[in-house]
Amino acid sequence: MQSLVGELGESVNMAAMESEMVVYIAQAPSPHSMRMFTEVGRRAYMHSTGVGKAMLATMERDRVREVLALTGMPSMTPKTLTKPDALIEQLPVIAQQGYALDDEEQELGVRCLAVAIPHGPTRMGLSVSGPTARMNDMFIRHAAPLMSRTAAEIGRKLSRRA
Repeated sequence: MQSLVGELGESVNMAAMESEMVVYIAQAPSPHSMRMFTEVGRRAYMHSTGVGKAMLATMERDRVREVLALTGMPSMTPKTLTKPDALIEQLPVIAQQGYALDDEEQELGVRCLAVAIPHGPTRMGLSVSGPTARMNDMFIRHAAPLMSRTAAEIGRKLSRRA
């Protein structure tokens, strides 16, 4: 994760799914004075976070509907998706492109790129987040393949430990 921070210059988080929520389990902070900081142990809704959406995209649709029904889809910002069908429509695109975005859906002014970690002991994901001004489309195109490679490497290491 620290090497991703060095390459991308933004905060990198690792999260796992626990009780139908995202729980952040590790963070490597950005060196910028204006940066995204997520406390380890913080819980968030799956539908409003990039890492949650990346994990949802790996699930069967019936399970996704179950998760969304159990937690609800509260609005965190005016940009948060609050209708299950609107989110479910995005999941095949997320799965096909290999990453999810949270574009000010969890917090205004913050954009997040996230990928699922394959082969973990539970559903897990990796995200990079920062101010929308720095997390532009060019950043996303550069960061997405690096995030995917790192997530695959983490997944391989975790699967060897299991």
